[in-house]
Amino acid sequence: MGQMPYLVNSLLLYFYAMKIKLAIAEDNPNLIRSVLEKISLFDEVEVLWVACNGLEVLEKITNKQPDVILMDINMPEMNGVEATKKLKSQYPQVKVIMLTVFDENEKIFNSILAGASGYLLKDEKPARLLTALLEAMDGGAPMSPIIAQKSLQLIRSIGSDPQPSIDFGLSQREMEILEKISEGSNYQEIAEKLFIAPKTVRKHIENIYKKLQVHNKVEAIQLAMKHGII
Repeated sequence: MGQMPYLVNSLLLYFYAMKIKLAIAEDNPNLIRSVLEKISLFDEVEVLWVACNGLEVLEKITNKQPDVILMDINMPEMNGVEATKKLKSQYPQVKVIMLTVFDENEKIFNSILAGASGYLLKDEKPARLLTALLEAMDGGAPMSPIIAQKSLQLIRSIGSDPQPSIDFGLSQREMEILEKISEGSNYQEIAEKLFIAPKTVRKHIENIYKKLQVHNKVEAIQLAMKHGII
């Protein structure tokens, strides 16, 4: 049953001939090969180009604009955080998913502030990688659970003074979904846990962002924790 969500989405993309146009920014040849092998399993994704550093990303995107870029953080010439910041200022519609390793937690917030849509570990399985691409295309913010947990740890370490408890007009269901988001659950996982449709989860998350006046998961979690919502 856990395989069904991305399979259904994949079939829908295939039916409508809407391939995800993907670009990869990574300076390690072995990791590039690994990602390409995973992507090759899915007809729904078309790789437009591969770049080895941030400067090359900014050059290649002028000729072929992808829907999503899988962006390594540590690259020569220009790192992934700086490249993301620059390209998002010119191509805000392009989704950027950062590729990271476990020990790069200090760069999580910098990447998100630069405009990244999500954060994935480099060793994610093919099915999870496709699900993340679909989620990003749908306006979501895919994040590996372990990265979500690190985000929470970083938020807790900020050390700001506690703020008065405010619920911001969130409904009980919205607070439940916000709690699930803080645990690192994606749309489909939240839907399965709460026995509701994924599109309902998406609508609730849109309402949560609107009520909290935030733009992504990390900002929502940070504000919720400050005010004792979660």
